Amino acid sequence: MAKRVLVTGAGGFIGGFIVAEALRRGYETWAAVRATTSRQFLQDERIKFIELDYSNGDTLHKQISDTLEQMGGKWDYVVHNLGATKCLNFLDFNLVNYEYLRTLVDTLRETDAVPEAFLMMSSLSVMGLGDEKGYTPFTSKTIPLPDTRYGVSKLKGETYLQSLSGFPYIIFRTTGVYGPHERDYYMMMRSIKMGFDFSVGFKKQMLTFIYVKDLARAIFDALESNATRRKTYLMAEPRSYTQKDFRKIVAAALHKRFVLPVCCPIWMLYTISVIAEFIGKLTLKPSTFNRDKFKIMRQHNWTCDTSDAVRDFNFSPQYDLEKGVAEAVEWYKQAGWL
Repeated sequence: MAKRVLVTGAGGFIGGFIVAEALRRGYETWAAVRATTSRQFLQDERIKFIELDYSNGDTLHKQISDTLEQMGGKWDYVVHNLGATKCLNFLDFNLVNYEYLRTLVDTLRETDAVPEAFLMMSSLSVMGLGDEKGYTPFTSKTIPLPDTRYGVSKLKGETYLQSLSGFPYIIFRTTGVYGPHERDYYMMMRSIKMGFDFSVGFKKQMLTFIYVKDLARAIFDALESNATRRKTYLMAEPRSYTQKDFRKIVAAALHKRFVLPVCCPIWMLYTISVIAEFIGKLTLKPSTFNRDKFKIMRQHNWTCDTSDAVRDFNFSPQYDLEKGVAEAVEWYKQAGWL
């Protein structure tokens, strides 16, 4: 029988690609969504949907119990991709990135549905500031010191999993993920198409990326490996890039001959982030650009060592930034975004 996998946050950018990879590998694929979740990128008729309410433990218990009875078994793997990247305050980050995770894990344990492996999608933001002078890469042994509300909430989720004796977790701390229908890097690409590339400060910034299809493949390679349980991995293309590298690669994919680099001083960027966050609170709509995002954008060293992933599940990205950007740009063009 085909193995079963449950993907939470399935309606999001990364979630759709995780579901697609599960189907490609022949899994019985369950997509956890909410009633309001868009299913635009979840059109395959083989997908089995389940609506989960993480805000109410009793409701979630019943939803999962009923589904387990319907299946006549449990999920072999769970990929917890649910998360919030922009919120009005820390309580919202804490609710989605920690409390919802804890409620789900507790429910799986209570219903005797602990899977063979539970993979949590975390973030490189849990690491905080790295070596801003020598640009030493982060490693799996680097002590996390998050300096953002988002990073703190993700680390709380990681710590909870680590506190559970014998629980078969795998943690992926991912760097910037890009690809078709992603919106943050799309905005940067759109700016470059318009002839402007905005960077932060005057110090060299080393960036890392991972193409969404490479990440989806890595998720299942890790789940299917026996060497990954109760371990944490840094996930990125092994190479790092400067902002200039990114600009040149995107400009080439867009056939843009001239792009004006615009360097925004740190103080100006911070001021803009405070104003944007204040407006977001007034309108009760979280701003994409806020003080959390400011701290992420000003960080100069995002390099990381992925050797643990290479050793344990043969992590080998098929896309470098040039190939990934070219494929993403082509999708944006066909979709009418660029």
